[in-house]
Amino acid sequence: MTRGKIVIGALAGAAAGALIGILFAPDKGSATRKKIVHKGEEYVDNLKSKISGLMNNGEHQKGERVREPAA
Repeated sequence: MTRGKIVIGALAGAAAGALIGILFAPDKGSATRKKIVHKGEEYVDNLKSKISGLMNNGEHQKGERVREPAA
């Protein structure tokens, strides 16, 4: 089995689990949708900060390489 198939299977399983969890949730539909939106926003904000950190780290390292004298 290839890695791609494993990743796709894992993502499909996670999506199915999330769907089942939503269907059996004890809250009303509107409350559940608000929770989903809130969690989605948290994940997006977290991802943006990680990407920003990686970009800043890359720029910092790039600058460090330029400043190093050639041997």
